[in-house]
Amino acid sequence: MPIFEFLCRDCNRIYSFLSLSLEVTRQPKCPKCGAVALCRVPSAFAVATERKSAGEARPKHGAGQDDAAMARLESEAMRMAGELDEKDAEDPRTMARMMRRLAEASGEQVTPTMDEMFRRMEAGEDPEALEEELGPRLEEEMGDEGGAGSSVLSPTRDDGLYDY
Repeated sequence: MPIFEFLCRDCNRIYSFLSLSLEVTRQPKCPKCGAVALCRVPSAFAVATERKSAGEARPKHGAGQDDAAMARLESEAMRMAGELDEKDAEDPRTMARMMRRLAEASGEQVTPTMDEMFRRMEAGEDPEALEEELGPRLEEEMGDEGGAGSSVLSPTRDDGLYDY
């Protein structure tokens, strides 16, 4: 069952929704404020935008997403899901390979910290321990989308999983 992520611009928070369908068929409500105009965003490791030059900031998640790129990304994610079984989902090596494939499919630049996380997961290290250790650095590298000194804050992520 897929998990879709949606951004509530009112709360500036990303929420995860568990779906019984492989298709996005409706917009969920924000679990916190009840807003209905949530914007679907790709997962953190599979952002479908690409930095064109060092001085140019990426567009805000969900703002002007390229539908064709999103469709390619979803297609690759579904193809990979079909290749996995339950034990693969628990294997950090398999998960790291999947995250690399999704990053490549999305055109997302793999940051140095993201690359380190992938390499260490491929070596069998615990993903939760890596997230705790490297998460702040990864957020620094990916989080400030408006560039240095920007007053626009990156959205935060809710830890919950909500019914879609």
